[in-house]
Amino acid sequence: MSDINGLFSAMRISASGMRAQRIKHGVITSNLANAETTRTPEGGPYKREFVVFEADGRDSMIGMREEKGLSTTATHQNHAVIPARRYSLYDLEAGQGVRVAEIRKDSKEARMQYDPSHPDANEEGYVALPNINIIEEMTDMINASRAYEANVTAFNATKQMMMSVFQ
Repeated sequence: MSDINGLFSAMRISASGMRAQRIKHGVITSNLANAETTRTPEGGPYKREFVVFEADGRDSMIGMREEKGLSTTATHQNHAVIPARRYSLYDLEAGQGVRVAEIRKDSKEARMQYDPSHPDANEEGYVALPNINIIEEMTDMINASRAYEANVTAFNATKQMMMSVFQ
């Protein structure tokens, strides 16, 4: 039965990767859509956004220990002591997914382009454009797509393993 739980855990991890990459893809798409936006409600040009990922250890043993304050050496005076050495480092780190920690605005300066006919041009004729590099965004989008596909492949492989367990 623990093998099935491990397979469900693997599917949850793959799903967390797909969810995180989908969010990253949406942020990149927003950056591309606003690559020429010179006015925002906050004032000034659009600022590039990027996603910060972090390990989601809520389902792992480390996450359980941190969230619930459990120890692998002693839980209660009437309970059996579980020696910490029983678990290898691999076991303690297994089962971590990923989640989006935050979406940050890039602090790089706006690109300045000379265009005195633009309605947002300053007195010298320069327009402040978003700090977005299209090539960098497209590279990030390809990476996000590849990571999403890798998670789909891992999810499907786990599903196949689960199907073979039931046959």
